[in-house]
Amino acid sequence: MEKTSKIYIAGHTGMVGSAIFRKLNLEGYSNLILRTSKELDLINQQSVIDFFEEEKPEYVFLAAAKVGGIEANNTYRAQFLYENMMIQNNVIHQSYVHGVKKLLFLASSCIYPKLAPQPIKEAYLLTGELEFTNEPYSIAKIAGVKMCENYNRQYACDFISVMPTNLYGPNDNYDFETAHVLPALLRKFHEAKVEEANTVEARSEPVELWGTGTPMREFLHVDDLASACFHLMQTYHGNTSLNIGTGKDISIKELAELIKELVGYNGEIVWNKDKSDGTPRKLLDVSLIHGLGWKHRIELEDGIREVYKNKFINQYA
Repeated sequence: MEKTSKIYIAGHTGMVGSAIFRKLNLEGYSNLILRTSKELDLINQQSVIDFFEEEKPEYVFLAAAKVGGIEANNTYRAQFLYENMMIQNNVIHQSYVHGVKKLLFLASSCIYPKLAPQPIKEAYLLTGELEFTNEPYSIAKIAGVKMCENYNRQYACDFISVMPTNLYGPNDNYDFETAHVLPALLRKFHEAKVEEANTVEARSEPVELWGTGTPMREFLHVDDLASACFHLMQTYHGNTSLNIGTGKDISIKELAELIKELVGYNGEIVWNKDKSDGTPRKLLDVSLIHGLGWKHRIELEDGIREVYKNKFINQYA
């Protein structure tokens, strides 16, 4: 990509898209095409056709998607499947039709089998049953990966896809109904701390968390993801979808205890074991992307501390 290249970031207001936008700005790229969902409905095929005909982007970062946590994925199953499929189909196909030089598609590590061997290698895709609670979203993302792969094969495109692990960082979603685990924990412990401080006797009500706390999860700061995407758009032209993560995981219980400490909440944690844990473990094998010259730089504790400070402390200072 040249500094003057015309680059379209689909989903630039979301957590991933905004991180890619920040990274490109930092690197001196100024010819960026941006549209909000109100300005361009990516689910509408004709709207996407018209957009590509008008703007003719040279490069595309496809970060637009309908996303959410376990509850949202399991509740809005049809929407997650339909909307994500339509977004992908429209943007990937029109990128081919209009001669986009390169496209990067953001998939997700949830596309791997529920009981995949750990750490998860890229080759484990489609080797086992998916986690039921987010199966529709996973199927949509698998379709996007396979679209990139087969448009490359049939049409000689340069469309690459990446599978990031669980993300956190600026512009995350803190809505309890749709948030992922890390931002939900940050908000829950922060509100419990505020309530604790406002009680006369400074007594802490227990914080209830779902599941057993035993599942293992890997977390990547979204700015690290953006740096990986930028690196791959500059250097990678293969047909293998690449894992992006830290190669380190932590139990949900350990994560909760870490966030509790960083927030400064003094109460107890109660685990509601009637709620689903989801996939037992999900750790990505990141040896391929390490071999391509990229590695994460933001460690989990440092990243959470920064996010908490910027979202909950500075915002109300």
